[in-house]
Amino acid sequence: MRFDPGWRPRTADVALAAVIAALQEAGALSVPGTGPLDHLAVLAGSLALVARRRAPVAVLAAVTACMLVYAVGSDPGPPAAFPVLIAVHTAARAGHRLPAAAAGAAFLGGTLASALVVVSDPAAAGGRSAQDTVRGTILLLGWFLAAGVSGTVSRHRQAYLEQAEQRAAEAERTREEAALRRAGEERLRIARELHDSLTHSISIIKVQAGVAVHLARKRGEEVPEALLAIQEASGEAMRELRATLEVLRDPAGDPAGDARGSGLGRLDDLVDRARAAGLTATVAVTGERRTLPAAVDHSAYRIVQEALTNVSRHSASASASVRIGYHLDRLVVQVDDDGRASPGTSPAPGNGLTGMRERVTALGGRLHAGPRPQGGFTVRAELPLEETGLPPEETGRAERAGLSAEGAS
Repeated sequence: MRFDPGWRPRTADVALAAVIAALQEAGALSVPGTGPLDHLAVLAGSLALVARRRAPVAVLAAVTACMLVYAVGSDPGPPAAFPVLIAVHTAARAGHRLPAAAAGAAFLGGTLASALVVVSDPAAAGGRSAQDTVRGTILLLGWFLAAGVSGTVSRHRQAYLEQAEQRAAEAERTREEAALRRAGEERLRIARELHDSLTHSISIIKVQAGVAVHLARKRGEEVPEALLAIQEASGEAMRELRATLEVLRDPAGDPAGDARGSGLGRLDDLVDRARAAGLTATVAVTGERRTLPAAVDHSAYRIVQEALTNVSRHSASASASVRIGYHLDRLVVQVDDDGRASPGTSPAPGNGLTGMRERVTALGGRLHAGPRPQGGFTVRAELPLEETGLPPEETGRAERAGLSAEGAS
């Protein structure tokens, strides 16, 4: 069912027309000599107010004509002007000031002329003088002026409110555009800084490692595993840095855009690089592998990457086990190590754990990161495979925050 916002004014107009018609008809019944034509004019003139908002000029003309017929035919006095006053106010409020003034002048002129004809006959005047008639007409003139002025003031007030709403909406739109523009400019600035600093440094590392590997092989020497790990890691860093720069330069700010280059499909390469760096690592996958949402796939990869990095950095000679569990409604990622962490100790807060937590929160999942009872450390993330339940802008903000935390770790 569709809600119609215009039903309240229409209901108010119907109620107003019914009340005016009842009052005018009651007055007409109390006026001697009122005929059927007068009653018909009273009902027609009063009930025409139902359409006063939709056709103000037409209603003004009809009400003025009907009530003028009634006023001239029965001489009911000032009450006959009430429907005309309402029609004048409505027309002035709609911007039709000239028709409103013409209708008021026509009604006042017609009733004044009819009243002067009546008072000129002493038998029909009933003791009313021409001066009383003129004073009554002047009083009605004041009421007509007040109706016209109030209608004009109401029109200007409505126009002012509409302009104020438009200005507020325009200001809000301008603020949103300015915020988006500043965010875009900041993304581009960060992209330029990353490109100018990290790209240059990583390129030098990659080139120097490649030269060292080439010279070692040329001399027939065995290439150290650490040197091969540096060469491979620098190449992977360049690939991921390019993917990150694409995300930062993407005007749409796609939170999963860098998932194109990092997902569980590259998990084996990630673990192989960790092994080349001296970490003993195993991988176990349970459940039926299937295509994952891009954001889930990318976040799972980053969680494993950060967990293995922390093991290599903080737990010397430790081994790690990576377990990926495909469930019906969620993906479980768990990385355990047998490092130095002791039960009962709290992990030191850092950008890496913060980034992981922000990624999991953005997807509506759960993260546990802490020491194991038997020693070592565990990171367990449960990522739902349905909708995150968060607005897209919140998901994107958390994803980009996780990306920033990861880069700073």
